[in-house]
Amino acid sequence: MNSQKQFKRRFSFEFFPPKTPAGMEKLQTVRDTLATHQPDFFSVTYGAGGSTQERTIDTVLTLHKQGISTAPHLSCIGATRKTLGDLLDLYKSNGVNRIVALRGDLPSGMGAHGELRYANDLVAFIREHSGEHFNIEVAAYPEFHPQAPSAEADLINFKRKVDAGANSAITQYFFNADSYFYFVDRAEKMGVNIPLVPGIMPITNYSNLVRFSDMCGAEIPRWIRKQLEAYGDDSNSIQQFGTEVVSKMCETLLNQGAPGLHFYTLNQAEASLSIWNNLGLDDREKIAF
Repeated sequence: MNSQKQFKRRFSFEFFPPKTPAGMEKLQTVRDTLATHQPDFFSVTYGAGGSTQERTIDTVLTLHKQGISTAPHLSCIGATRKTLGDLLDLYKSNGVNRIVALRGDLPSGMGAHGELRYANDLVAFIREHSGEHFNIEVAAYPEFHPQAPSAEADLINFKRKVDAGANSAITQYFFNADSYFYFVDRAEKMGVNIPLVPGIMPITNYSNLVRFSDMCGAEIPRWIRKQLEAYGDDSNSIQQFGTEVVSKMCETLLNQGAPGLHFYTLNQAEASLSIWNNLGLDDREKIAF
């Protein structure tokens, strides 16, 4: 795990593209609030098969012009090399220099995978098309991708993305720090030498958390599930407990060498900032984790 300590720490927040003008106005307020804490970058997600492509582009370009680097998610499923190349050129011409490269999912009813089938193909294409202009982030799965045939196959797939030219990785969220450290150890033994940044999901709503976690294969430890169930509809207690649990996990991650944190905000500021403030990250240059 020590090799992760060589990397400069970075902290980031993730948004999804709003569907309405009111949603964009709300996101702007959230962005402005989080920007005062000087994160290294924001990222903006991309729907299945590029279904939110226009909204993702608009959101990225709007936020990027406001002074903090904003990274679009880019998926290759259902896309052509031409459309991907045009999009990379658009981002490059607008000063965007970071991409989160993903395979993505096919929307229901769509049969064609597109010209690039896997995330490592997309990473290689970005390098071929744009050289070293973009810092390429890829996804990592400490608890294994839900569609992976085995833990070993999942790790080999991750290594392919790194070998194709990824600069760093952001993990799926998790609530067991040991799963992250075990993943890092296994990746490093395979020769991976890039920052592996933990993805952090604040706990604010039990039913939503269960739904997200079932979809993406993230495990909610039984003791956390049982405690959240016990709170029922008491949202204040759920949020207070969630903030405490996730803050302690983040402290453990940073103390043991994780090279930063990436917060899945769900377009809300308060829950992520509660964890941020518990960790004292506004004074992060002075903190010796």
